[in-house]
Amino acid sequence: MEEREPGPARRRRRGGGPRSFGQDGPAPDSSVAADPEPDPASVARAIVLRQLTSSAKSRLQLSRKLAERNIPEDVAEAVLDRFQEVRLIDDAEFADMWVRSRSQSRKLAKGALRRELSDKGIDPETAASALEQLSDADEEEAARRLVERKLRPGTDLSDRAERDKVTRRLASMLARKGYQPSQAFRVVGEVIDALAENHVDWHAED
Repeated sequence: MEEREPGPARRRRRGGGPRSFGQDGPAPDSSVAADPEPDPASVARAIVLRQLTSSAKSRLQLSRKLAERNIPEDVAEAVLDRFQEVRLIDDAEFADMWVRSRSQSRKLAKGALRRELSDKGIDPETAASALEQLSDADEEEAARRLVERKLRPGTDLSDRAERDKVTRRLASMLARKGYQPSQAFRVVGEVIDALAENHVDWHAED
């Protein structure tokens, strides 16, 4: 039988390559368009809203977050200005809330609170105003409660060496929370003296 040469269509299928079109061939589907670039201002607004929904933030905290997400500085400032205009960002209100929360939950003194507020971009005048809600008496009472909570029945503090060791440990604890060294040692000494008068044996909790 005479062998027939494959036709043009068959040769194209065997070639395995993609079909190509000339100038008269069909054009690419114009209905499929590339996704447009997201608007930086819209992205910035979404980031700020998410941050404020999770917890209150200072303006500096939000500015840092936008910088992490590579939002242009001029766009970030414009968005933050708008949020501040409508009072969704309010550093004074944030500072008041921060002082109330941290003084109650962590028993922090004014010194520690002032440093924390500064780290969050709160200016000294706003910080000072927020700290006015924490009186000296409140601060000292918090220190006493901390010392009493850290003391547990155990060691006889009539032993001078043991008493000095416990005093240093408790005063260091107060210093880490922002209390002045002189105040810390005085409060610890007064608490221990009061317990000693009642003939209670205590030791400091690690």
